Amino acid sequence: MSKILGIDIGSQGALALLDEAGALLDVADMPILRDGPRNRPNVNAPLLAEIISRWQATQAFVEYVGARPGEGPTGAFSFGRSKGVVEGVCAAAGLSVAFLTPPAWKRAVGIPPGKDGAKDAARSEAIRRWPGQAALFARVKDDGRAEAALIAVAGMVRKGGAK
Repeated sequence: MSKILGIDIGSQGALALLDEAGALLDVADMPILRDGPRNRPNVNAPLLAEIISRWQATQAFVEYVGARPGEGPTGAFSFGRSKGVVEGVCAAAGLSVAFLTPPAWKRAVGIPPGKDGAKDAARSEAIRRWPGQAALFARVKDDGRAEAALIAVAGMVRKGGAK
């Protein structure tokens, strides 16, 4: 059985595991430690590796991130570091990784473009798709979980799988 991993990168991000039919198997908040300069949050590679190893996914779909308009160099570097940690841990686990831009994965799962209300739209769509697990997406800060799960769905749609 194939297991699909969706990853929303960043300190507020998350990971979601789906089966090949699109059923939600598990979610985890991105493992971070505030061990960076000035206690900035960093994705912790050993903790991330433990989750990825335990879940035994066969494919990963990861949100493609880059520097954002108006973002300072420290924030951009931190985001890039997170991407590198995720990519490196997946590679070390022998996991194939495909990157999806935010507009591409949102379009694939029916979330309107733009940032206004996108986080709530992702939570709403995740609750609609997995009503039996709605509690996983109940809090405002669970948007990363919802996005990770939807990134996995979008990756499966892209490969001709679940809808």
